[in-house]
Amino acid sequence: MEMTTIQISKETREKLNGLRFYRRATYDEIIEALVGLVPKGDSEGEYTDEFRASLLRSLTDMRSGRSYSSDQVKKKLGA
Repeated sequence: MEMTTIQISKETREKLNGLRFYRRATYDEIIEALVGLVPKGDSEGEYTDEFRASLLRSLTDMRSGRSYSSDQVKKKLGA
């Protein structure tokens, strides 16, 4: 398998270290496990990579408070 080098911050490296599922787990194994958490599809078929990325962005938006509940949207729209 061909390997490459990526740049990550020290903070991100520490977060990855905290996610090790065994002592000598590589960053590649940790990242693969994280990517594997994004659903590949459903009963209607496989998702595109673009759609999978949008699911991930949506989840991070919700967790960081950059999204609105349906009630908040209704209130904003005056519905």
